Amino acid sequence: MRPTSAGGVGLAVAALIIATAAVPPAQAQPRPRPRLAATDYQAENAVVVQGTVATNHTGYTGTGFVDYTNVAGSYVEFGVGATSAGTAPLTFRYANGTAVDRPMDISVNGTVVASGVSFPATADWNTWTGRTLNAPLRAGTNTVRATATTANGGPNLDRLTVGAAADTTAPSRPGQPSCTGIGPNGLTLGWPAATDNVGVTAYDVYEHGNKLAETPGDTTSKVLTGLTPGTTYNLSVIARDAAGNASPASVAVDCTTGAGDDPPPSAPGAPTVSAVTATSAELGWGAATDDKGVVAYEVRSGAAVLATVTGTPPATTTTVTGLACDAPFALTVVAKDAAGGVSPASAPVSFTTAACPADGGVPGSPATLSSGWSVPWDISWMPDGSSALVTERDSFKVFKQARSGTRTEIGAVPNAVTTDGEGGLLGVAVDPNWSTNHYVYFMHTAAEGNRIVRMTYNGSALSGYTVLLQGIKKNRYHNGGRLAFGPDGYLYATTGDGQTPDLAQDKNSLNGKILRMTTAGKPAPGNPFNNYVYSLGHRNPQGLAFDRNGRLWEAEFGDSKYDELNLIKPGGNYGWPTCEGTCGKSGLTDPKASWPVNLASPSGIAIVRNVVYLAALRGTRMYRIPINGDTESVGTATSYYVGTYGRLRTVSKVPGADQLWLTTTNADNNGNQPDGSDKIFRITIG
Repeated sequence: MRPTSAGGVGLAVAALIIATAAVPPAQAQPRPRPRLAATDYQAENAVVVQGTVATNHTGYTGTGFVDYTNVAGSYVEFGVGATSAGTAPLTFRYANGTAVDRPMDISVNGTVVASGVSFPATADWNTWTGRTLNAPLRAGTNTVRATATTANGGPNLDRLTVGAAADTTAPSRPGQPSCTGIGPNGLTLGWPAATDNVGVTAYDVYEHGNKLAETPGDTTSKVLTGLTPGTTYNLSVIARDAAGNASPASVAVDCTTGAGDDPPPSAPGAPTVSAVTATSAELGWGAATDDKGVVAYEVRSGAAVLATVTGTPPATTTTVTGLACDAPFALTVVAKDAAGGVSPASAPVSFTTAACPADGGVPGSPATLSSGWSVPWDISWMPDGSSALVTERDSFKVFKQARSGTRTEIGAVPNAVTTDGEGGLLGVAVDPNWSTNHYVYFMHTAAEGNRIVRMTYNGSALSGYTVLLQGIKKNRYHNGGRLAFGPDGYLYATTGDGQTPDLAQDKNSLNGKILRMTTAGKPAPGNPFNNYVYSLGHRNPQGLAFDRNGRLWEAEFGDSKYDELNLIKPGGNYGWPTCEGTCGKSGLTDPKASWPVNLASPSGIAIVRNVVYLAALRGTRMYRIPINGDTESVGTATSYYVGTYGRLRTVSKVPGADQLWLTTTNADNNGNQPDGSDKIFRITIG
């Protein structure tokens, strides 16, 4: 018997305490509890009589669970250690997907301490809950047996936890926040308190998906400072308890800061350009003036910021890097003061970067393939390459998009719900063996969390609906959602941390991970932790692509510092929430490239000719990042279409061609454009 710590159980639900049956007289007097840390004993490692170890359902911990034979007398017996004699809580984690109760007798060291303990139905065989009772243990080794008492046998049994069970009940959702004391650079946010079975210890304040501040659990307001004048902030609140459980996000509130009385700086002098290369240029400009002093200059392409210069006073020259080769640019400069005032833009300076290097081709000008979309989220190609399936996040609809440009709705995914943020219908992956099984796979947000499901597509319509994996925590943001088949034939999926950062480091949690599974919904053979987890330490990964050597590359959103491009290896820990960007710490894997969050917010990625193409939302651009041959390093990232098409969501390689499809996502709740305003572009790699 090899016990494992209970401290990292991410999928357990709150245990229901039941009354303990009478114990023998010698043990009836109160006794001290044995000094036990909570310890897990996996059922598959116990003694099993008239039962089998199985893995055909989801959500279990360890390597499997015990499926009792449907006879009275079938049992599982655990060897349990205690450092001293006394009474300890025993929690049996189980699932019962039938309508009938499956009672069991619980005995300790051969004596029944609770008879006919009820193990009633759960929602299905993938839904696990707990039954807890207090039982006497002696110092040293004990045997704890759970025996079925009816012909229905026992429930599916996942594990026994001995000692104080971990708190797995999340706080309730905080009430809708409101704003008071609004000024040009700050405001006070207040909200009705959340509740928790143990106690709320903290509240986190989010602006869209980024954490702005936190307060202690007994405080339901926060003064936010350092805000930009005349700016709308979309604010929500999440409650946390001492165990790290996070509530659903509150309803959001939009609060707009005041314009302020401070006059903005004057426009900077017209910029000049020199030292133009294929990917960079040096700019200089005349200084702006301000009554309280200029604190920063921004070099912009339209509304997109390419470089920021700070200082006291800031310099009036900078080298702008990461530009696209052989491309025209018209750049301006604006000045900012300490109050957040922004000057008028300078006159533009125009130039064209030098010729492109011959290291894998460069993207040409986008041509509109299809329009009228509302947040097209993912693309998966049919095996013959003539068309692809495209999901719409908020409508839950699925379309067949032909290479010719024709678009046809083929159905919708049942049970999908929105989160008024990043949840909804997300990833899609067509089975490599679609021609024989007609299977397609989706990841979507449902009532209880995020799911990976399978449906049938006959070439014209979707049908059927089978849940392969659920129990992936959802929240307003950080839901991940990308699906991709690997060269090994297994299905890979990205999951966000569900705005509960600690889950990303919990190997027993499905959140903050890249998962690897079979098409039947089981953990893929060879996974590093004997469960679904392939890699961990991810905040909100949304990009997946395999290179010519079959290696997996991934892109993910950072919090407030750096977004990342990672080379994924099985069992790798990519650092969140310990750090974002380069960690430089033993046991954590650093990214191959990173960007400040305002320049990227990466979603989809694709690889063509050994070059990674990355679609950026907040950065409103597509990055081109060459892989250095067959090494594990990448070259200089360059930017295309900066600010031209707005927020870019998904980029996909066209089969059999040096082409990309690129989707916009301006109709989401950050782009603020109307439904039907998004497009899919076709791009040829020259």
